Amino acid sequence: MKIAYSIVGLSLFGLSVLSAQHQTMPAGMSHEEHLRQLQKEEALKRRGALAMGFDQEGTVHHFLLQPRGGAIVVSSKNVQDVETVAQIRMHLREIAASFGDGLFDKPVATHGELPPGAAVMADRKDRISYRYDDRHGGGAVVMETDDRETLNALHAFLRYQIVEHKTGDPLTPQ
Repeated sequence: MKIAYSIVGLSLFGLSVLSAQHQTMPAGMSHEEHLRQLQKEEALKRRGALAMGFDQEGTVHHFLLQPRGGAIVVSSKNVQDVETVAQIRMHLREIAASFGDGLFDKPVATHGELPPGAAVMADRKDRISYRYDDRHGGGAVVMETDDRETLNALHAFLRYQIVEHKTGDPLTPQ
């Protein structure tokens, strides 16, 4: 009897370890499609860590659409981790400056492609204001414009980030 309980216990333990390491395959997706999705997500995290200078697993990203623009908000999961907080803030200051110059090399390095809206944002850089703000445990890049076409591009850029980073943020301005 003890052997049977041991086998059941070990089986349940093995299943819990596997489920912790492997995402559940979405309904209607083939095993091959799911593996490609997992590989894409892992590559995004790896490229993101190189481009941003901090571990993606230790941070939380939000991409917020607002009526006049939006914001990129990043914070450390451990607000006491002063090194990660400093890295986040340095990265976001760089993003505000480079986006203001019309340069989108970091999003390209992270995603392996130019995100939608970025080309218009680069062409119309003089119509967007970029501001860096300190936030608790991290920081934010706040972007604003009064130009409708530029606003549409900025929102397309942020929606792409929401979907790619799977943040769950609203896809409409709040």
